[in-house]
Amino acid sequence: MERWSLIIVGAGPAGLTAGIYGARSGLDTLILEEGMPGGSTAESPRIENYPGFPEGISGVDLIERMLKQCERFGVEVRSLESVKRLVINDGTWRVETGKGRYSAEAVIIASGCRHRTLGVPGEERLRGMGVSYCALCDGPFFKGRKVLVVGGGNTAAMSAIYLSNIASEVLLIHRREKLRAERIYLNDMKRRGVKVLWNTELKEIKGDVKVEGVTLYNNKTGEVTEEEVDGVFIAVGEIPNSEFAREAGVRVDREGYIITDQLQRTNMPGVYAAGDVTSCPVKQIGTAVGQAIVAAVEAYGYVERPYYYKG
Repeated sequence: MERWSLIIVGAGPAGLTAGIYGARSGLDTLILEEGMPGGSTAESPRIENYPGFPEGISGVDLIERMLKQCERFGVEVRSLESVKRLVINDGTWRVETGKGRYSAEAVIIASGCRHRTLGVPGEERLRGMGVSYCALCDGPFFKGRKVLVVGGGNTAAMSAIYLSNIASEVLLIHRREKLRAERIYLNDMKRRGVKVLWNTELKEIKGDVKVEGVTLYNNKTGEVTEEEVDGVFIAVGEIPNSEFAREAGVRVDREGYIITDQLQRTNMPGVYAAGDVTSCPVKQIGTAVGQAIVAAVEAYGYVERPYYYKG
């Protein structure tokens, strides 16, 4: 079993920031990431509200910069290694993955969230064949084609804006009469000619081997319509990746988000959480980074000053 001072679960902005602060303070630090570093941030075509980048920066570029800082301070990042189990063992934490077992004196959970699905007919069957949850990843496949975006938040709006540079036509449907997205994105969508269908729900995605159209339902008038589209981009929220933490006894709220105090401590000694997996209502890169700094500083104190942190 490999032994580390600090293990961080997740390599998004929160996890990478925690890694920088943990390793820089002198802790042997390991980051375990179930996919590739970046999480949902790597899917963002442009980030305009992160301080220090007046012209904006792509999610991929921001993550690459964070990874370089981790490398500089000696953080080891292991991709494609999903955490399956977290258990306490003789005062230390054992982290089990599909590839190995590790022990750590402190753990920071920064596992983020995964895309929420709609569960409509055709969604799963045509996933990867016209159904997508990432405009940045799959948008280029729809050059000159008509696409539909589902959702009402910033992610949906940014996806529609990005796709408007590629697709011939972009429709956005939302089940209510008003979008939750920030005004700057709403103005940009209007300027780019994105058509919004209000009070509209997606009921079915049609196609044999690829997406060919959708069935839409207006929940105000009761009207059912058919729309020919080549792609469907779903952006209706996320589900926290907290199952392994909950099974270990870490307290979560009714939606599965990890509950922390102001120092990012969970109810389990030596376990901290930061970023989108927490119950913090503001899901932004800036808040994730701030939480991760606090979590890493507290984890350092827990490991190096046990007489103070552990009573």
